[in-house]
Amino acid sequence: MAHRYIKKILEARVYDVAVETPLDEARGLSERLNNRVLLKREDLQPVFSFKIRGAYNKMRQLTEEQLACGVVAASAGNHAQGLAMAAKKMGVKATIVMPKTTPELKVNNVRRLGGKVVLHGDAYDDASAYAKALVAEKGMTYVHPFDDPDVIAGQGTIAMEILRQESGPIDAIFVPVGGGGLIAGIAAYVKYLRPETKVIGVEPSEAACLHAALAAGSRVVLPQVGIFADGVAVAQIGENTFELAREYVDEVICVSTDEICAAIKDIYDDTRSICEPAGALGIAGMKKYVAREQCSNQTLIAIDSGANVNFDRLRHIAERSELGEKREVIVAAKIPEKPGSFKKFCTALGKRNITEFNYRYSNDDTAVVFAGIQVKPNNDGRDELLAEIREHLDEVIDLTDDETAKLHVRYMVGGHAPEAVDNEVVYRFEFPERPGALMKFLTKLGGRWNISMFHYRNHGAAAGRVLVGMQVPAQEHSQVQAFLDEIGYEYWDETDNASYQLFLG
Repeated sequence: MAHRYIKKILEARVYDVAVETPLDEARGLSERLNNRVLLKREDLQPVFSFKIRGAYNKMRQLTEEQLACGVVAASAGNHAQGLAMAAKKMGVKATIVMPKTTPELKVNNVRRLGGKVVLHGDAYDDASAYAKALVAEKGMTYVHPFDDPDVIAGQGTIAMEILRQESGPIDAIFVPVGGGGLIAGIAAYVKYLRPETKVIGVEPSEAACLHAALAAGSRVVLPQVGIFADGVAVAQIGENTFELAREYVDEVICVSTDEICAAIKDIYDDTRSICEPAGALGIAGMKKYVAREQCSNQTLIAIDSGANVNFDRLRHIAERSELGEKREVIVAAKIPEKPGSFKKFCTALGKRNITEFNYRYSNDDTAVVFAGIQVKPNNDGRDELLAEIREHLDEVIDLTDDETAKLHVRYMVGGHAPEAVDNEVVYRFEFPERPGALMKFLTKLGGRWNISMFHYRNHGAAAGRVLVGMQVPAQEHSQVQAFLDEIGYEYWDETDNASYQLFLG
């Protein structure tokens, strides 16, 4: 199988529009990880993403008749920009179907590159279905974002450059994975020429379609896909890409949102560039791999796949990076409501810095505090802190991995609900972030039961995050799930969540 792709990669037409990107040494990361860390800077492409390679190579393989019909694709951003630029270069009409939740930055850039934008649906699958309908209706030529041999070959030119730029031994290459076009092209080329080099895929834990497929032995459709790393938010790995990945990829590492944010900061510290969440996956996976294998003095390469991130997302990324670097621990603790208690709490922390402290009077006996505390950047630092606090205080809960605490409760600490609020159930939601979505959500939700608590905070992402308390009589609890399923948004029951019970319940 690799032989066929090697020829296609060597013959790929990409450099009319793409550039050969540098392989930069990340000196700070190299020192911290005790390995030689190199970054393949695909964020420096003209459209700030590697996607221009595959899109243009596919366009160059089309016939005059196919090009005359115009090209169409579904994309949430990077493929859209790559195809729009490729089409402009070749004088071909391009229509890009994008979800209505697509960040304005990407929509405007596609239009700036000459592409016609059609906003349809709330997710990639909706946009993809509409794009394929245009193919059937108008005879347009569909250019798939990843599951196409010519697209895969275009992305594989990255591997060709890496092996030319780094002639010495390469121990491992860490590649972001969405639909699999990038890792399929890289793995096919690298394993053919340097089979000793590991090719390791990296996926967000909340969108790990290749990891799930490899575990099952066949392609699966994820029931739910998180979209923090929107560039790789894909529910099912491609058919062609899976066949290549199954044969040539050594393993897939899954990373959390916090670990991705920490990797974005790592890349910024070394390059002074800001990559998008998907672009930082390689570094996030590399750090996890080094910690697991305890390897040193190796040459490790990460693909920095893109830099298309909305500026207003940086606030959220910065907030989560310290948690991802394991430099911050979030705890809830009960302390006596009397003079000297706060001093006792601080004594339990030793000389560590407090990054956040939230408290409000609740009753005469016990105070509940929500605190962020700096620790040494390793798992031992977290364990040591918790052990020391528990020597001084009876009730301490670690909330560092609690999404509800990090997304909502930390901004809402202000006392428990009054006694008049009874029968409260709590749900956490994600809904498409577009004009009118919040009002539509409130209209549907508020028409059935009284809303007793509500928290929403814009994170500059494609999904809005909401925490809602509703007063639901006990005899109607069985009706809640059916009602929420009708609304059609992802949701989680957080009624028994520890941070809610401590601070808001």
